[in-house]
Amino acid sequence: MTRTVVAQAYGGPEVLAIEDIELPAPGDGQVLVDVCAAGTNPIDFKLYSGAMGDDPAALPMPVGMEVAGVVAAVGPGAHGYTGPLSVGDEVIATNVRGGYSEQVVVAGGDVGHKPAGLSFEEAAGLILAGATAWHLLMKTDVGTGDTVLIHAAGGGVGLMAVQLAAARGARVIATASAARHDELRGYGAHPVAYGPGLADRVRAIGTVDAALDLVGTDEALDTSIELVADRARIATIAGFGRAGELGIAALTGADGGQEIRNAARPELIKLADEGRLEVTVDKVFSLGEAAEAHRYLQAGHTRGKVVLVP
Repeated sequence: MTRTVVAQAYGGPEVLAIEDIELPAPGDGQVLVDVCAAGTNPIDFKLYSGAMGDDPAALPMPVGMEVAGVVAAVGPGAHGYTGPLSVGDEVIATNVRGGYSEQVVVAGGDVGHKPAGLSFEEAAGLILAGATAWHLLMKTDVGTGDTVLIHAAGGGVGLMAVQLAAARGARVIATASAARHDELRGYGAHPVAYGPGLADRVRAIGTVDAALDLVGTDEALDTSIELVADRARIATIAGFGRAGELGIAALTGADGGQEIRNAARPELIKLADEGRLEVTVDKVFSLGEAAEAHRYLQAGHTRGKVVLVP
């Protein structure tokens, strides 16, 4: 038996509870992973909120999509995207069903070897946020010589986007609260504060070629439209309600971008292995504190990743 966090109904974080479940042995192409840390992501609570469907047959719903841990068993033919998998390997796994758990069974093709320089807590926050940031930068064609405006740069995806954009040779202007400006400067970004006059503060730094919206506010969207001449170079992962009317890209991963995100996984691990990509962990909670972790995540003031540990 393994302890797993599930949503027992549709609703808010109060519906989360721990249940003991029986996991099957890994089948063909699968591995069993002892979970050391599980990354939390907004999609986790969107799924059990009912906003994306409320089929009662899906309850109780296991929660969590990415983990870092140690391979405990390997099924026939299992192979990771960074090489062969063996018992004892330290790994990162994504596309997990029920990652808030002590153990998970996952397809080998969704498993990569953990960078040695990352802790398990850091590694659990690398892939989904990193692949989302990678997708945004690919969609907006950010590269050497570009200036990119990144809204909500202090969160998990934002910090990844700042580092990846800089690694591509772009200049980064990053919106964030004042408390996060020093960290963003450390990654080579030019931080600016939210609020009235944002567009003018950005203009004072330079002309903007592309913009990434990670927060979905009218301020972020309107500022992006005002400053970026080519709307094909504006993308959002939050402002879905207005994206169509504004003519900008709304990225979900289910829009043909999943192949881009999957292809990013070994590249993200390589960059982290080389010390060129860091993961900032904001807070660590226990499995039993999953509801508290989600309340904190939903408040929208995280500085990096929120992680659960068994």
